[in-house]
Amino acid sequence: MYTDEDLNTAVDSGVFTQQAVDNFRNQVAQLQNTVAVDEENFRLISGFNDVFVVIASGLLLASIAWLGIKISPVAGALALSAASWGLSEFFVLRRRMALPAIALLLTFLGGIFAAPLAFNEHPNEISFVISGILTAIAARVHWMRFKVPITVAAGTAAGLACVLAVIVSIYPYARTWILPMLFVAGLVTFALAMYWDSADRSRQTRKSDVAFWLHLVSAPMIVHPIFSSLGILQGVESLYSSVIVVALYVALAMVSIAVDRRAIMVSALVYVIYAFSSLLENYGMISYSFAVTGVCIGATLLLLSAFWQTSRRKVLMLVPEPIQLHLPLLKA
Repeated sequence: MYTDEDLNTAVDSGVFTQQAVDNFRNQVAQLQNTVAVDEENFRLISGFNDVFVVIASGLLLASIAWLGIKISPVAGALALSAASWGLSEFFVLRRRMALPAIALLLTFLGGIFAAPLAFNEHPNEISFVISGILTAIAARVHWMRFKVPITVAAGTAAGLACVLAVIVSIYPYARTWILPMLFVAGLVTFALAMYWDSADRSRQTRKSDVAFWLHLVSAPMIVHPIFSSLGILQGVESLYSSVIVVALYVALAMVSIAVDRRAIMVSALVYVIYAFSSLLENYGMISYSFAVTGVCIGATLLLLSAFWQTSRRKVLMLVPEPIQLHLPLLKA
């Protein structure tokens, strides 16, 4: 199993010529009736050995953490992080295994985040601030060493959580503004994702993978505050609110198509399904509300997937040209 970045490395090493790699990519695109830039690829697993290593690592790390906790909770957390780093030196740095890289990163950062909290039985805001700062720093160090794409998203999430914790600790009344602050954090993460996306418009390097994980983190932070403010999940259903939900989802879909990232649409999907099901129940279709909603929305999304390239071409006509220069290329 190899990636586009592996092909680029082979070209730089003189194993293949750039023309040969381009011809290979074009042939694969013709066989699959699509192109890589439209597939939103990211490397998650290279074989079942990845799953095997993750299971074995999980057993080992859980045992090490449990033994460390027998000394103290802090020792358990630090032992978990240290062991995760040690395993990464072989399975990530040398073997370049995708799924273990993600799992070991999460356990490493999880241990770092838990260590300051373990000092107190009842952690306060200051403890969470310290945890966020240390986790963000640890993510940065981990990125410099291993270059795992999800690291940037994890570090960004930790940094933003730290900022929110600082604001809430200084201004306690800011708790009532947590959703707007979460929305702003989502926009910041989305902007960072677009920065990485614009650096690899053809989506052939690790930068595209970094952008994917950033989009995956930003999407729920943007979507949840918007739909929560409408009271959708609190039982507020009406024809007016359902129309607003549909309009917002169409707008989010337009953005998702323009940036060629489906994470935003997926994050908003649960709200649309819930709103439609509740609306149909209010009109007497209690037994069939979820089924009818699933058929309508599922069929629409499948059609959109089948004609994604055509839809994107139409949407990009509405986007100003200076902005298009920072969006993924339209090759289909």
